[in-house]
Amino acid sequence: MISADLTHASGGHLDGPPPAAAWLNRYAALGSAFHTELPAQGMAKPVWVARSDGLAAELGWPADWWQREGWQALDVLSGNAVWPGMCTLATVYSGHQFGSWAGQLGDGRALLLGEVQTQAGAMELQLKGAGATPYSRMGDGRAVLRSSIREFLCSEAFAGLGIPSTRALAITASALPVRRETLETAAVVTRVAPSFIRFGHFEHFAHTNQHAELRQLADFFIRHHAPECLAAANPYVAMLERVVRQTATLMADWQAVGFCHGVMNTDNMSMLGLTLDYGPFGFMDGFDPGHVCNHSDHQGRYAYARQPNIGLWNLHALAQALLPLMNADDDAEREGAPLLAALDVYKTAFPAALMQRMRAKLGLLTEQADDRALVDDWLKLMAAARADFTQSFRRLSSLTQAEDPAKLRDLFIDQAALAQWLQRYRDRLSAEGRNDDQDRARRMRAVNPAVVLRNHLAEGAIRAAQAGDFSETERLLKVLQRPYDEPERASDAALPPDWAQTLEVSCSS
Repeated sequence: MISADLTHASGGHLDGPPPAAAWLNRYAALGSAFHTELPAQGMAKPVWVARSDGLAAELGWPADWWQREGWQALDVLSGNAVWPGMCTLATVYSGHQFGSWAGQLGDGRALLLGEVQTQAGAMELQLKGAGATPYSRMGDGRAVLRSSIREFLCSEAFAGLGIPSTRALAITASALPVRRETLETAAVVTRVAPSFIRFGHFEHFAHTNQHAELRQLADFFIRHHAPECLAAANPYVAMLERVVRQTATLMADWQAVGFCHGVMNTDNMSMLGLTLDYGPFGFMDGFDPGHVCNHSDHQGRYAYARQPNIGLWNLHALAQALLPLMNADDDAEREGAPLLAALDVYKTAFPAALMQRMRAKLGLLTEQADDRALVDDWLKLMAAARADFTQSFRRLSSLTQAEDPAKLRDLFIDQAALAQWLQRYRDRLSAEGRNDDQDRARRMRAVNPAVVLRNHLAEGAIRAAQAGDFSETERLLKVLQRPYDEPERASDAALPPDWAQTLEVSCSS
């Protein structure tokens, strides 16, 4: 157990934690079966790369938290020190990776610091990249600057888009060398979420026949993160249905912005329906339903069009893990019938959530029976032209009853097919009895982003940072926090340059 007294790597002593931080260690209280307590491995001469001032404000911290005298936040968030009350630990979980059982996994390069109280409730803080843990599986437990910038920017970009996600408070870095495909330098991301509990946490205790611990974890999760389930006839089934609904809406969110996760393993699935673990992710440029963003995904398991079904597959794995919690004296429960019924909710919740988002993206205010065909045909048209996903929807907002926007036509090769669909779309808009093009354009631009974190934008920030210039990371963060506004720099919303076609991301990203 780390002492409540703050110990600094150089022997100094910090004056105290942020005044608003009443640290909780509820997960630590579960016991040693759930985690291993150990200190972080710090970095020499760390520097700030970027910080999310908006997230710091949500935590209740003052604007100067990162440089306030006595806090020494740079050392704390680099793994060189702890604030009083923190209890650093790595959690154990297991999971399915690329469809196969991988056995025990765990926080191989993440350390939970504890929970800080905020107006929105308790938030866990976690360091990613602060050294090896018992779950590192021969890894070094480090994160590199390249992948840390990608995670930091995308976490906060998702917050700007309104998509559930873990958040990123800060990145710190040092000259510490880290070997990946090439020699890179180390960085640490401070991640924030109400909970980092994954499907894999439950799978671990089910597959190791630790059923008492499985029940303890489920009770813990329900008590602290899903208390409304306590009133249900079977709280564990209610918990699963809650996760099913949240996962369904998350998958719809991803599909609606053309996002590919890349590593949708069960150990990367959040019990709170959050986007978790940004590794080889990508926002599509040219629309391709079969797009695979992870260069390591040789079978295309996590292709864009497959993500909704993979979400359901992962939920089945979670349901299987919860089976030992069913009443063995009840035939239906013992055989998992209530769990299967909870899973069936996905089959209606996902398509409903996706159509809700697609109607909004098309500026439709009512529901009509042929809306699904209209959306499907629009996506087929985009796919045939490999039209840019983000810009196709954004430029469609400029359509009027009298004119097809030239910038929209520029994205499509088959102009006749485009004109035919646009006439159907106009007819659909007219059927609503609303002909206010300006109002529709305003609503569409409020849900169709002008800017997403395309790979080439992230790459520009990474290259600058690797050369010692962090200003592009900071600038891009501000742009991504307001993704629905037209950016001051037109290139942020422009189609990707030709050189971006050669960019690849893999599991090391």
